[in-house]
Amino acid sequence: MNTETFFGGAPEASASAPGRVNLLGEHTDYNDGYMLPVATPQRTEVALSRSNDGHFHFYSATLDSNVSFAADGSAPAGFGSYIEGCIRLVQARGIDVPPLRVFCQTNLAVGSGLSSSAALEIATLRALRNLLGFDLDDVVLAQIAQRAEIEYAHVNCGIMDQMASSLADPDTMLFIDARTLEHRLVPLPAGTSLIVIDTGVARKLADSKYNERRSECQEAARLLGVKALRDVTDIATVEALPEPMRRRARHVVSDDLRVTEAVQGIDGERFGELMNECHYSLRDDYEVSIPALDALAQFLRDQEGVLGARMTGGGFGGACVALCRTQFAEQAARAALAAYDKNASDGVRGRLLIPVPQD
Repeated sequence: MNTETFFGGAPEASASAPGRVNLLGEHTDYNDGYMLPVATPQRTEVALSRSNDGHFHFYSATLDSNVSFAADGSAPAGFGSYIEGCIRLVQARGIDVPPLRVFCQTNLAVGSGLSSSAALEIATLRALRNLLGFDLDDVVLAQIAQRAEIEYAHVNCGIMDQMASSLADPDTMLFIDARTLEHRLVPLPAGTSLIVIDTGVARKLADSKYNERRSECQEAARLLGVKALRDVTDIATVEALPEPMRRRARHVVSDDLRVTEAVQGIDGERFGELMNECHYSLRDDYEVSIPALDALAQFLRDQEGVLGARMTGGGFGGACVALCRTQFAEQAARAALAAYDKNASDGVRGRLLIPVPQD
């Protein structure tokens, strides 16, 4: 179904938003820490119009799935809950949102760890802003989107994904301070480009150990007597903690330090080293990597011109990101993908996401 069929003509408003690839600062956002994502070239598009029957109607062209419910009802679990959450939280601000028809589609790889959920939320909120003309800035949209994911999709997420989707672009890193929401654009190291490859192993954040890791970090902060792990600046401080809090805190504190170093304007070689360190820390201390991510990251590191590689996203599947000298990026990406596919488990195949595959 296309938009013309769904709306019976042109929609009243539309908007889009990107996913994100995180380069450094993983699992630091819910610890009040620092992050360094970039936006993906791929985007999610949302179009909407007022409904003429008093009901909400959502359609995902990507999933070929329909959701309908009364104005005082609620969407079932799934993509509709993210859209409904955004609508309800805008309504909670005293903004009149009528029943709507909402059409969404994406060329993001859903389940790859590039935060297709945040892209859907931000695109929905932008489309609502375009339709209704309310005056909420991009930081506020990110905050609403985060609450929608927590309260309606029941994923106790931090703010990074929504901030990146709302404020980042594909060519520049976005430094984010999760506590203050300070943010600024930071250039990639000179002469470098990014490679992103999906492992083909889908991840579902709500079903993973994400909430368990968050609880472990909260306990580590409590034992250390700080509000959040971002308040620990000497990594030796965490060594007295009992396991697994010691390893969880060690990852968070070390990754905060990696971000603060990276934004000082380091060269590509050092940035790549920090990405490698981040992957090893996520694998060994945070225990959110899997063999497919470890293998793909290593295949990327093996390629000429690649300066560093790591898993990106919450873990337990999804994608890897590499920093590469620009002139080698296309060749390195395809060689790493071929090596990964050759050695992958039966039925598992990778997918090149950045550089964007040619049709």
